[in-house]
Amino acid sequence: MDVTLHLAQDPEADELLGRSPLAALVGMLLDQQVPMEWAFKGPSTIARRMGAEDLDAHDIAAYDPDAFAALLSEKPAVHRYPGSMAGRVQQLCRYLVDTYDGDAEAVWRGVGSGKELLKRLQELPGFGKQKAQIFLALLGKQLGVRPEGWREAAGAYGEADSFRSVADITGPESLTKVRAYKQEAKAAAKAKASGD
Repeated sequence: MDVTLHLAQDPEADELLGRSPLAALVGMLLDQQVPMEWAFKGPSTIARRMGAEDLDAHDIAAYDPDAFAALLSEKPAVHRYPGSMAGRVQQLCRYLVDTYDGDAEAVWRGVGSGKELLKRLQELPGFGKQKAQIFLALLGKQLGVRPEGWREAAGAYGEADSFRSVADITGPESLTKVRAYKQEAKAAAKAKASGD
C-alpha cells in the first residue's frame, strides 16, 4: 500500500494514511463525531506522540490503557472523546493482533469477494455496517483493493463518480462536494424526522 490520500488535508498525515494499512483503519475508526480531517490526522498524531514513524498494532495493544488515553488527550486532543476513542483504538489493535498477528493489511489481502471483505471489516471492533462499507469503498476506489463484487458490497458508497464519503475525497474540491452531500442528507433526515 503506497498511494497518496487526501483525507486529513495535511501532507504528513495523508502520507502515513497512504502507506500504512493500520493508520487508514484507525483514521476510519476515529471518523465519527468530529470533522473527517481531524479524524484522519489522528493516526499521524498518535504515531508522533509514541515516537514512531508508523502505528504498530502490537505496541498499541500492549500500551497501558491510562497512559494511552493520556496520549490521545494531550492538547490538541486526537478526538473530541479522547478517552473512549483510546479504548476503541486499543480494542481494534488487540483484535488485529489476535486475529491477524497485528497485520492490518491481512484483513483484505487475498480476500476472494467483496462480500467476504465486508464481513471481515464488520468483524473489526468499532466497525458497523456503514463504516465497513465506507472503508471497503475507500479500499476499492483509492487503494486498488478490488475483489469481485466490491462495489455491490460497498452499497451506495461504491458507486462511481459519487461524493458520499471519505472514499470519494481526492482533494479540496471533492471534500467540498462530500461535505455538501452530507449536509443535504442530514437536512433530509431532519425534515423526515419532523414529519415534513
